[in-house]
Amino acid sequence: MVEEGVRVVRCGGSRLNFRRAVFSVDSKYIFCVSGDFVKVYSTTTEECVHILHGHTDLVSGILINPSNHLQLYSCSFDGTIKLWDYVDGILIKTFTIGPKLHAFFIPLHAEDSVFLTISKEEPDIFQLVSVKLPKSTSQDVEARQLTFVLDYINRSPKCIAFGNEGEYVAAVRDFYLSVYFFKKKKTCNFTLPSTKNKKNAKNKFTCVACHPKEDCIASGHMDGKIRLWRNFHSDQKYTYTCLHWHHDMVMDLAFTVTEITVIHRNLDASAVIQGLVKDRSISTGLMVDPRTKALVLNGKPGHLQFYSLQGDKQLYNLDIIQQEYINDEGLTQTELTKAAFGCSGTWLATVEQRQENENELELQMKLWNYSKKTQGFVLNTKIAMPHDDHITALCFNNAESYEKPILVTASRDGHFKVWILTDDSDIYKKAIAWTCDFVGSYHKYQATNCCFSEDGSLLAVSFEEIVTIWDSQTWELKCTFCQRAGKIRHLCFGRLTCSKYLLGTTENGILCCWNLLSCSIQWSAKLNVRVMEPDPYSEHVAAVAQSSAGSDLFVFKPSEPRPLYIQKNVSREEVQWGVFVPRDVPESFTSEAHQWLNRSQFYFLTKSQSLLTFSTKSPEEKLTPTSKQLLAEESLPTTPFSFILGKHRQQQGAKLTETSENELVQLPLTENIPVITELLHTPAHVLPSASFLCSLFVNSLLLSKETKSAEEVPDDVDMEGNKESDDSDEEYDLTEKDKETNNTDLGEDAIHQLSKSEEKELRKFRKVDYSWLTAL
Repeated sequence: MVEEGVRVVRCGGSRLNFRRAVFSVDSKYIFCVSGDFVKVYSTTTEECVHILHGHTDLVSGILINPSNHLQLYSCSFDGTIKLWDYVDGILIKTFTIGPKLHAFFIPLHAEDSVFLTISKEEPDIFQLVSVKLPKSTSQDVEARQLTFVLDYINRSPKCIAFGNEGEYVAAVRDFYLSVYFFKKKKTCNFTLPSTKNKKNAKNKFTCVACHPKEDCIASGHMDGKIRLWRNFHSDQKYTYTCLHWHHDMVMDLAFTVTEITVIHRNLDASAVIQGLVKDRSISTGLMVDPRTKALVLNGKPGHLQFYSLQGDKQLYNLDIIQQEYINDEGLTQTELTKAAFGCSGTWLATVEQRQENENELELQMKLWNYSKKTQGFVLNTKIAMPHDDHITALCFNNAESYEKPILVTASRDGHFKVWILTDDSDIYKKAIAWTCDFVGSYHKYQATNCCFSEDGSLLAVSFEEIVTIWDSQTWELKCTFCQRAGKIRHLCFGRLTCSKYLLGTTENGILCCWNLLSCSIQWSAKLNVRVMEPDPYSEHVAAVAQSSAGSDLFVFKPSEPRPLYIQKNVSREEVQWGVFVPRDVPESFTSEAHQWLNRSQFYFLTKSQSLLTFSTKSPEEKLTPTSKQLLAEESLPTTPFSFILGKHRQQQGAKLTETSENELVQLPLTENIPVITELLHTPAHVLPSASFLCSLFVNSLLLSKETKSAEEVPDDVDMEGNKESDDSDEEYDLTEKDKETNNTDLGEDAIHQLSKSEEKELRKFRKVDYSWLTAL
């Protein structure tokens, strides 16, 4: 049964920079750790071409196999080292080490030995050990014989480095630098002052790097300084030089492999591989862009990130606050707190705030309109202090029956406000802008939540423990619900056949369902709900409740209190946000317990900002067909059409006249094909239909039947023979009148002035139909 394969999987939020990325030897691929997986990206297209999955815990290190550059090693917190064929995405071998592995090193001339950072039984105590990986035909190999190298080290791989072709290893921790020499089996220790005065307060080591061929060690520090250590073979004769320092702590160091550095000529970044960006807090919640189906949430400070769920990569950032971010812990920053999409993605509302102290609140709401011209959101209206206190919720009326968009905001100031789009034209230009149309309140209680019904006719606003229902046409209060079970935490209407129900959760752990027709409570349940999300394409509602063991998922319909699906302990940590995302291709689950997964997929975000979902596919199966074909495309021969796309461009150093006599027929370059030149240089709005252009383009690529190799063409062929061949070619396409004209106009002298390649090009040019240009 397909249903048995439904499981919770991590689909995003894992740090791609948790460990250093590794390039393949030919630089075609880049490898990044991502949670339990290793992702293989193409450096040309940025696409993920393979996901290496097999570890059961966090991957903590990756390295290319020095004995075979088409293989990759990975180590994990699960205590194993795995060897992969990264070209085919196949697991070759698993070495079971035992203890938790935090870092992985293979220095030069190490033969079959590797070095690992392991944790001892005592907390925060780590050791550097070596282990020999036995050669065996078995796929699972035991390798538990560990040899001690260094004690009291930092678990980060940035704090350990091997130098001078593996003659020694340097390790830093706190204020100490330790250097172990393998041949002498001797350790030298060096200490920096650690007194708590201003001069020595930030001497702490943060990272280390060793010169690959010289006795030189570079160390980074908390205060941003970089020290170069020399003469460290003795505890007494060592010296170090302090280089100009960074503004903040040094995060990483690296020596160039050689003295020659190749830099891209325009100094631009050719690609950015980025997953889900983690912010300090996700205050906007999880949203879905109706246009791109991307997941939208807080990204880097002051931005909304648009994240592709299918590709596990960031599509782009939208700068909301539009201010330079200053990285200073003591500075009060302007924060993006709320956001909502409306009108099928045509409008976006955002709220930003900055508060120095309790009495000084800076609040601003912005309305963004999607521009088809720029294919992005453009700021339309900026409203300073839309409320007198923090905005707690905002929502659009997304019902298709309403022509004009409506936005509602709720605030701690005890009011909810209705904003409508109005004409803001003047004598200079036509324009539209948002303005406040109605202000509502209820007994001076704080407004905490708001939402519209599916048809847009009703608005529900919660005021602390009371839920109020308003008519969206007249803004008249219709009814109220009060359970006195604590402040309302979540509020949502039912969908489709359950649209007559209203759901609410309280801080005291009560889930309530009200019947809007009878204005009474339908049912209630004791459940400490942290997340409640309705599926916009079905009647199902997902609720995530917090328990002592973790987070539990309940899926139900508002029409009955019986859950259709229960999944205990979907996450050991607290789930903070959730959202339903429509599927491009619906699933076909038949059992009632899994039908809620047919139309949409439920994603949820944990406290550590790991993105999880329910899936039946392995990570490798979720890769797009385009990504999976990239490896095969690398070996395909180039074609003229690939030149148009700008992919796999080859340098054409030799001219056509210098072609070898033994070379077979050469495909024409796109730069020399008149049809392609016309396609690329003629404005798009005056070009004929694509179907017409397609035939011209294909014909321009066809080779003539008379085309022969150099070996097939006799050396004694005279120009008269060529002339007859040319004339016969022309007779195939020209009318009788054209033939007479050509035969009288083209004299023998003119023909003898043309080379063979020019004659071939002329024949192709004459056969092309340019009659469509007369219609311009």
